[in-house]
Amino acid sequence: MAMENSPHKAAIIGGGVIGGGWVARFLLNGWDVAVYDPDPEAERKIAAVLANARRSLPALYDTALPDEGKLIFCSSIAHAVKDARWVQESAPEQLRIKHRILAEIQQHADENAVIGSSTSGFKPSELQEGASRPGQIVVAHPFNPVYLLPLIEIVASEQSDKAFVEGGCAILRDVGLKPLVIGKEIDAHIADRLLEAVWREGLWLVNDGIATTEEIDDAIRFGFGLRWAQMGLFETYRIAGGEAGMAHFIAQFGPALKWPWTKLMDVPDLTPELIAKIAAQSDAQSGALSIRELERLRDDNLVGMMRALKKSGSGAGGTINDHEKALSDKKPASGPHTLPQTVCRQVPQSWTDYNGHMNETHYLEAFAQASDTFMALIGADDAYITKGKSFFTAETHLRHLAEAGAGDTITITSQVMMAEGKKMHLFHTLYGKDGGIVATCETLLIHVDLTTRRACTPDADVAGRLKEFGDAHAKLAKPDGAGRHVGQTNA
Repeated sequence: MAMENSPHKAAIIGGGVIGGGWVARFLLNGWDVAVYDPDPEAERKIAAVLANARRSLPALYDTALPDEGKLIFCSSIAHAVKDARWVQESAPEQLRIKHRILAEIQQHADENAVIGSSTSGFKPSELQEGASRPGQIVVAHPFNPVYLLPLIEIVASEQSDKAFVEGGCAILRDVGLKPLVIGKEIDAHIADRLLEAVWREGLWLVNDGIATTEEIDDAIRFGFGLRWAQMGLFETYRIAGGEAGMAHFIAQFGPALKWPWTKLMDVPDLTPELIAKIAAQSDAQSGALSIRELERLRDDNLVGMMRALKKSGSGAGGTINDHEKALSDKKPASGPHTLPQTVCRQVPQSWTDYNGHMNETHYLEAFAQASDTFMALIGADDAYITKGKSFFTAETHLRHLAEAGAGDTITITSQVMMAEGKKMHLFHTLYGKDGGIVATCETLLIHVDLTTRRACTPDADVAGRLKEFGDAHAKLAKPDGAGRHVGQTNA
């Protein structure tokens, strides 16, 4: 399984948490990867990281990743770095160890290869001390998990050629990363300095008995952490300044930096020159959008992130799930003698496509929600599923009759067409904001034992409740479109 002369080969020196993440990032983006790590458990540990990466990284994309490259474990640094275009050192954070490893890498690596160090604290000039080709070594500081988070801090020294650094950044972009080139050397670069400030303050809050670790984490993950995830620090505060912008925000809140709120009291004086500098940079960063446009962008991003968190119930997602359940519990129960309203909701912005209306994927999602609601009505709810039984969708037919846009309120009613034995046949009708029919969905569900994954009859109470709805709905008119097939004309 030799890799010599591969045009896309990376060498990873050190296969711990960070090194394993680098392996996954390159390998899953089609690069061949050679690993050197003296730890006898390295292969097992990296295999575990790869299992997680294979599960999660492709889920970010709506197109397939390249075929995986080849992975080999090498017995020496010399073997690993041979013919590699990118060499990543992820050794322990001790300068003496890094110097020894970097020297051995340079002894055997191609002189045109980029040698990146995962160091979170050392400056590139410190790493380059005594190096045979100092300009070849750059800081390439990633964030865990490396295979998912895109940011890589790239820090070069005055001895590094700009074209060489840009070539290295092109390699990182090729594997889906976001290189942030830092213009000046500083200990711990940018991101970790910000994290360190928050970390220090957190330690003081715990030390002084002000807050627990959970309370501090909640303050981040339920609040400003969500804003930071999509707008960072300065753009978030720009919005806080309202239509008057960043200069107004600093003028209003800047003096608070001198108040005794924090243990970190060494702050720069907010001189007119500094305020003007920050305001100008903020204008360059965000001035193309109005405050209202920035607010809408922020809100759309927040909705998308928090909706994603609902699935796992983590952070704000758990709060939304709890509130959603409370709202549902307040709704009056639907009896069998009327068509139950199984969905009433707003169309989120993320459900619309390039045509500006609700995407067919999300029509199916809305109708699936209607089926789930109806299942709960007849007793096939979460508790029933936990006991090992449920309904599986066997066949579905959708009709798209009109459009629904972001912000529209849609409702769905559900009619039982057949309820016998293991089968449940439903007809859902989706109404738009003006009360007109936007879409219909006819679906056949089969009752299944989740242990055997085979069809079986429902429990007596579920079967009885389903029959009540079926008998009542049989007296209603057959809905328009029931029984249609794809392409059938109205004649």
